[in-house]
Amino acid sequence: MKPLFTQTPSLNTRMLLALVASLLLYFVDSRLDYFKPVRATLSTVVYPIQKIASMPEDMANWFSDFFQGHRQLREKIMKLEAQNLTNSVRMQKMQALESENMRLRELLGSSFRLQERVQVSELLSVDLDPFYQHVIIDKGETFGVYEGQPVLDSLGVMGQVAEVSQFSSRVVLLTDPSHSIPVQIVRNGLRAVVTGRGLGENLQMEFLPHNADVRVGDLLVTSGLGGRFPVGYPVGKVSSVDFPQGKSFAEINVTPAARLSTSREIMLVLPGEKIDFGITFPLQAEKDDLPAKESQPVVDDFMTPSEGNN
Repeated sequence: MKPLFTQTPSLNTRMLLALVASLLLYFVDSRLDYFKPVRATLSTVVYPIQKIASMPEDMANWFSDFFQGHRQLREKIMKLEAQNLTNSVRMQKMQALESENMRLRELLGSSFRLQERVQVSELLSVDLDPFYQHVIIDKGETFGVYEGQPVLDSLGVMGQVAEVSQFSSRVVLLTDPSHSIPVQIVRNGLRAVVTGRGLGENLQMEFLPHNADVRVGDLLVTSGLGGRFPVGYPVGKVSSVDFPQGKSFAEINVTPAARLSTSREIMLVLPGEKIDFGITFPLQAEKDDLPAKESQPVVDDFMTPSEGNN
């Protein structure tokens, strides 16, 4: 006769059986990797829950890092942009300065120094009139801007100031049909005049005879003979040379060196003695961040972009 009630295992017995089963499962999994698919499935199921649970903390950390680092990053970018503009202007004159130095050594046996200072400005708007190539900048008479002042970007000459108001100025670009600039070819020193032909068009070298020594790829720089632009700033490169029959002068097209349609930061050249000014940025570049005075211009309200010496 079977007993009416079976005796249930004691608590100790159940714990012992659970321990033995756990050890057995651990041994099987560690030696045979039997439960690896099960673990992978469970991890996939649990991952979205873990991600949602950690999302508030991740968002809090992200916002904290963003607001804490935004100011420092913006200040550093402004300092680096100012220094980059300065270095670009110094570098763009190297080729012209080397050629000029060689000629001066041969003729005079002496050295020279370029003493231009530069004020950084920014474009406010672009004149949409198709017959005029003008832009408006955020510097005016208050900052010492004057009519005829040369205007550069980091690659070359952009134009010159045509009209000055109290807090802004109008700049006529190289491509404006009314604008001409005296230039010379770096390769041989040949002087000429370059004139604008409108937006989207190349510049044109004027009044050169058919026997002029001009080649495609020649670099043109300011000659300084017009009395407004300092010597040696890049204007453009010769893109095509044509000597049409029946015409007295050659047809020579020049591609501007400056990024006339894309540059936003420009530089206003102030010829004169070497003066240490600074840029009017909310954050002034610290002097400790710059090299020695002779090797790098001081960044403040103005910058001294270029000093050439032998």
